[in-house]
Amino acid sequence: MDPTSHALSVNRRAFLTQSAYGLGAIAFSLLQQRLAAATGGAAGRPPGWNGALAAPHFPVKAKRVIFLCMAGGPSQFETFDWKPKLKELHGQPFPESFTKGQQLAQLQNTELKARGPFTGFQKHGQAGIEISDLFPHLATVADELCVIRSMQTEQINHDTAHAFMNTGSIIKGRPSMGSWLLYGLGAETQELPGFIVLTSQGKIGLQPISARQWSSGVLPSRFQGIQFQSRGDAVHYIGNPEGVCQSTQRQVVEEIRRLNGFLGEEVGDPEVATRIAQYEMAFRMQASVPELTDFRHESPATLELYGIKQPGDGSFASNCLLARRLAERGVRMIQLYHRAWDHHSDLENGMKAGAKDVDQATAALIQDLRQRGMLDDTLILWGGEFGRTPMGQGSGRDHHILSFSVFLAGGGVKAGTTYGSTDELGYRAVDNVVNVHDLHATMLALMGIDHRRLNTKFQGLDVRLTGIAGEVIKDLMA
Repeated sequence: MDPTSHALSVNRRAFLTQSAYGLGAIAFSLLQQRLAAATGGAAGRPPGWNGALAAPHFPVKAKRVIFLCMAGGPSQFETFDWKPKLKELHGQPFPESFTKGQQLAQLQNTELKARGPFTGFQKHGQAGIEISDLFPHLATVADELCVIRSMQTEQINHDTAHAFMNTGSIIKGRPSMGSWLLYGLGAETQELPGFIVLTSQGKIGLQPISARQWSSGVLPSRFQGIQFQSRGDAVHYIGNPEGVCQSTQRQVVEEIRRLNGFLGEEVGDPEVATRIAQYEMAFRMQASVPELTDFRHESPATLELYGIKQPGDGSFASNCLLARRLAERGVRMIQLYHRAWDHHSDLENGMKAGAKDVDQATAALIQDLRQRGMLDDTLILWGGEFGRTPMGQGSGRDHHILSFSVFLAGGGVKAGTTYGSTDELGYRAVDNVVNVHDLHATMLALMGIDHRRLNTKFQGLDVRLTGIAGEVIKDLMA
């Protein structure tokens, strides 16, 4: 057998392989054309809409999302769900009629005693929303909040519950909410990543988080979230080495782009396009990131509003101000994790410390966006991955999936309202129950997206953020 002739022959395997690459390259080229389309280039697209979806399915009310993720699961009984009956029952046996046959995390086969809220609640705003005394600053913006008291989730452990809240699935490899938004809508900036993650931590209750919570999963990795450092340089090695000027760096990027272009034409792999785009993005970020993180032009009044003692100190407050600056610059999804809410013990001190960390800065972010005319098209979500039990666990509370509270603000939600309710002891959501898929479907609808029509093919199946579930809760929308 002539090896040369055999190598050049088109056998069945070579034909299928080369055809797959060719078809894949064509498909990805079409996607790239969509993603790179000029603003307003397609009929019906609003300004800044340059993603894989040709046009919005619904009127666009929100252009960006800021997800204030309270990692660890804050207690609804010390935040937004006032239960006077539970307080009356404090220290007494918890009624078995509520819990019989129910899934409990670490309280299984133990004596269940009611734990009432240790803090008071007051009514605030025109609608009289009941808010814990631990959050006096949030109380001042009660008329901007849409509090959901009837949330439920399916996962009772932290890692899977985080995955479910972020990706709608516990299966590894599913895209996160921010990746879906970036894929579907594109970004309004070419100078920064369209999906950015910041983290901070409190004194106690430090539940770990995983980078898979902002993964792009089965979508190309160009859509994954990029974690910025909260302390020091936001991005490592953002400057050029000594002796390398910007023009030289530009030449290097162009040459790498050219070589990767040859590889992309040969194999048709979307990850090659990601590599090209990321080199270009990194070059642009050398100019945009230092300006982004320079707070010297923020007024003393603004720093005081957020409660920032030292800009860039890694605090939740600094991250909130940075989130506003990211929103101004066109970042589509901004996610702030604050690790301070895993209170199996020392609930009172933990809740007080966590609330002190986030209360003022969260309220300031809402006020600041309102003052700048940005709150109406910025959707804020505040909440954890699940709730806490109305029964005590030593000096704390255990994980709970049958009821918890979150709030939305801005971005087309019905402000100054509460939605849903729990039973008299807060054990189960009983009225207008909202599951995580419903929350995702509603958030996508506010962004102009029908959750059933934002999907990608993977292993022959349609993958969606909401899977095969989810209903838009129209009563949450203004």
